[in-house]
Amino acid sequence: MKFFADTADVDAIRELDELGLVDGVTTNPSLVKKSGRDIIEVTKEICSFIDGPVSAEVLATEADAMIAEGRKLADIAKNIAVKVPLTLDGLKACKVLSGEGHMVNVTLCFSATQALLAAKAGASFISPFIGRLDDIGIEGMELISEIRQIYDNYGFETEILAASIRTVNHAKAAALIGADVMTAPPSVIKAMAAHPLTDKGLDTFLKDAAAAGLKIL
Repeated sequence: MKFFADTADVDAIRELDELGLVDGVTTNPSLVKKSGRDIIEVTKEICSFIDGPVSAEVLATEADAMIAEGRKLADIAKNIAVKVPLTLDGLKACKVLSGEGHMVNVTLCFSATQALLAAKAGASFISPFIGRLDDIGIEGMELISEIRQIYDNYGFETEILAASIRTVNHAKAAALIGADVMTAPPSVIKAMAAHPLTDKGLDTFLKDAAAAGLKIL
């Protein structure tokens, strides 16, 4: 499973990248706003040190404008994945942009039939939003499972990018189902390393080493 950092915070991305835990990055207008940066400027900086896909989202809602914005975003770097919403206009933009050889991430997916349409439109990635479905009482992971089955049934190459990941359990469940990618805030990715028994065991080892006067260097 590939890990994408869901943030526009360059320092947080660098930290995860140094740990070898970043295969790509996803951004959206809300995350860019939170960073306080210009969308072109921050996206260019992220692409300067991240080799994997970097999703940058269009702001337009009409197909022709989405296509124009998508082309401008794609000009930033070769690893840009143009992010478009799962609307009819977004699907039209996806078809055109993917046909031109650009990676396209179709976002705001909340149903398996939407995901099917995105795959047929040539999407590189489909982004089903797990947490937001959970918020309204619908099991988000069930959607990941449905999309996995449909894509496997027909051999679609669109990658399932599990989005709106909010917990370590979300990450585990998405991996068990077989999502190709998960995108999560840096805090969730780092939390995956934490376990109280790891901390307890390490504390015991260090105390024993100190008591025995053990040294390596």
